[in-house]
Amino acid sequence: MKLEKCITEKNVNQNMLNIQYAVRGPILDRAVQIEREIEKGVKKPFERVVRANIGDCHALGQPPITFIRQVLALAACPALMSSPDITDDVKGRVRQILEDCTKGSVGSYSPSNGLNVVRQRVVQYLTARDGVAASPDDIYLGSGASDVIKAVLSLFVQDIDGKPPAVMIPIPQYPLFSGTLSELGLRQANYYLDEEHDWALQVQELERSWREASQDSHVRALVVINPGNPTGQVLTRGNMEDIVNFAYEHQLFIMADEVYQENIISKPFHSFKKVMHEMGAPYSSMELASFVTCSKGWAAECGLRAGFVEAARLQRGVRAALTAARAVAQCPSVLGQCVLDCVMKPPAPGEASYPQFIREKKATQRTLTERASTAYREFNSIPGYSCNTIDGSMFAFPRVELPERAQLAAAELGLKPDEFYCLRLLEETGVCVVPGSGFGQLPGSFHLRTTILHPPDEFQHMMDSIRRFHTTFLNRYS
Repeated sequence: MKLEKCITEKNVNQNMLNIQYAVRGPILDRAVQIEREIEKGVKKPFERVVRANIGDCHALGQPPITFIRQVLALAACPALMSSPDITDDVKGRVRQILEDCTKGSVGSYSPSNGLNVVRQRVVQYLTARDGVAASPDDIYLGSGASDVIKAVLSLFVQDIDGKPPAVMIPIPQYPLFSGTLSELGLRQANYYLDEEHDWALQVQELERSWREASQDSHVRALVVINPGNPTGQVLTRGNMEDIVNFAYEHQLFIMADEVYQENIISKPFHSFKKVMHEMGAPYSSMELASFVTCSKGWAAECGLRAGFVEAARLQRGVRAALTAARAVAQCPSVLGQCVLDCVMKPPAPGEASYPQFIREKKATQRTLTERASTAYREFNSIPGYSCNTIDGSMFAFPRVELPERAQLAAAELGLKPDEFYCLRLLEETGVCVVPGSGFGQLPGSFHLRTTILHPPDEFQHMMDSIRRFHTTFLNRYS
């Protein structure tokens, strides 16, 4: 009998075939191939690939915070407690964490929603940030924000009155959301940010999206990314009140992706929880899931996978369901929880680690601010490019005008115009960025997303390469 495959494209979970994640998509795959070709001696018109596809801060040169790494080292190897090179406040922090670990080891499981000491630290952080009391019962630690975002979205996988569930997400958006919706079989209801007004979120656009999606779906939740990814904008307080009011009128659960709050350059950050509280009843009683991560901001510990969700004001049975689902996953990384503990309560004035910590933090923030300013200036100086102000200092999402001949050439190859552009950019300069279509964009517009985290020389090399390429591209296709 002929051996047949048990899993085929026809009988595999069809939802998984629809997942797209452009950040690690075909452009990156080709970049990896090119790197291997260069290693084998294949001649290219450039010396190296510049990876600008993902916001991996440490991979792009951002130095780690010493306090965090010392806590991690001692937590993993308590024998280092005797070292005279480690300050007493680091040792004290590690003792607090290990006292909450089974047998004093970070190699043991923690409670499924996280170590109690770390969750209490999160409560203290949120209470101080918002001026609103937080509860440890609302806190679920995760292996990065991605982990708990998927957990919350899973709560909506249920038809209502014969209609499939839908979730409203911004366009452009971080493709974690579209990819997770595809995986879970949830419908995606797009609402477009207003690029002409600094990527503002217009309530009339929310109404349009809700109205159209409601024709054949039951819209359950509204995702808001603030600060924006990939757009980098920060919502105003008034805009947030309009959004909350919209969600209240349509009985929508708000999912607030607030992971870039530590990357804001000059504007004030308002959490949705704080805004809802200050709006008063009935808004202060609305359900909310707010997400924070250690992968961004001054910590930027992407690889250690640490984050949390504050799931506020859930019905008791819903909370029980979420808790049970988290228990199935055992627990998030305990070393990741150590990082979160440091971010929630960094060294304070008067503690031995504080002088070095504050120098390192300010240096990181200063560098990010400078790069955001440079990226804005450089992109807007390239003919055919336009870039809004970058308030959240991680990415640039410039718009680029593509000639009609280039769009036709892309169609002949079965590619989207901005995908074609980014692929040619990679092949001719070695610069790896992500086409805007991977995040969503208004039809007829074209963008690319790039990180702005590279060291100054590397970033300038990248910008010079883009400028030269774009000039050549226009000459070729105009």
